[in-house]
Order: sequence, then structure tokens, then C-alpha cells
Amino acid sequence: MKKFTVLKTIPTPFVRSNIDTDIIIPAAHLKTVTRTGLGKYAFETLRYDDAGKLTGEAVFDQERFKTSKILIAGENFGCGSSREHAPWAIADLGYRCIVAPSFADIFNSNCFKNGILAIELPQEAIDALAKDGEEGADISVDLENQVIMRGNKQSFAFEYNPIQKDMLLTGMDEIGQTLNSSKAISSFEEQQKAARPWLYN
Repeated sequence: MKKFTVLKTIPTPFVRSNIDTDIIIPAAHLKTVTRTGLGKYAFETLRYDDAGKLTGEAVFDQERFKTSKILIAGENFGCGSSREHAPWAIADLGYRCIVAPSFADIFNSNCFKNGILAIELPQEAIDALAKDGEEGADISVDLENQVIMRGNKQSFAFEYNPIQKDMLLTGMDEIGQTLNSSKAISSFEEQQKAARPWLYN
């Protein structure tokens, strides 16, 4: 997992409520087991016409947002089925951070597991950040200090799980965190062998 420290970019304003995982990545594209290549199909029903042609009208395809890495979303983002392909598609589209008033729990968890920082803020903060995107202004997300900065304007502090924060800052996923405790695991195994040798015969 790539380390997440400070991310500065123009945010993509997509403040729609109840965007479910089927909108994020339609079920027709769930056959793949790799995390790459799904960005093409992310938000497909909003980006392509009935003939399968990219319209260029969706905010994701507007020139000014093509390098954006922060998505400003609406309430209950990522609701619906628990498909992990949804954060895969969002990450492949280029986003490392999503800011919304609320997220579906499983989607939020899947975002973390895939290196995406999901931040919850009040609606008034969402509106302000979306306006920055519409005006072409960069914002900065500082995970270490848990703050979103709007240039020389107001800043927004946010809460985040301290264990998940440390893992994102160090770029360590759950498996990596377990392996980081290899000395403690080895010590336990030695004690286990001495106390219950029959388990290892």
C-alpha cells in the first residue's frame, strides 16, 4: 500500500447523495480479480451514452479534474452491495481520498484496505470544498495532522481511526502489520512449543 501523507490537488465535486456501488462500478465488470483497469468503467452509467461512447460531460472527464486525486461526494456514499471492486475502480480512476458527510460502513472499510482515505465532514464543509473544486482551487489533505486546508481560507479538522491512520501513513496493510510483529509471533511460537510440544509433532 502506498504511503499517504499530504495530498494537494483540485478536488472533484460530485455531491450526490446515495451513490451506490452499482453506480460506482456496474455488476457487469465484477469478473476481474485484479485491482487495475476498472477506472475505465467507474461511474459508467454517468459517463457513457447508450452506444458506449464517452460523452465527456461527467465531472470525472472534464479536463480540469483529470489529475484530481480528491473526490468530494454526497451523503451515504458507497451504499448498496459490498463489492470491493468499487474502491478498486475509484483508485484506478486516480483518487486517493474521498470526502463525504457519510459512507456506507463496508465501503468505508474497503476504501481503507485499498489505501483510500475516506473522511467524514459536515455538509457545510462538503459544500465549501465542492465550491473550491468548481472554482479550480487546490485543497490539501494532511493525514498526520488530520486537517483539510483550503489555501488561505478556513481549514477543516477531521477524525480518523488512529490504527488505520498509522497504517496509511506507513503504507502498511493489515498483512504487513502482522508481519511487523514477527518477533512477538516467533516468541509466542517458542513458548507454545515448550509448553505443548505435541502440537508440533
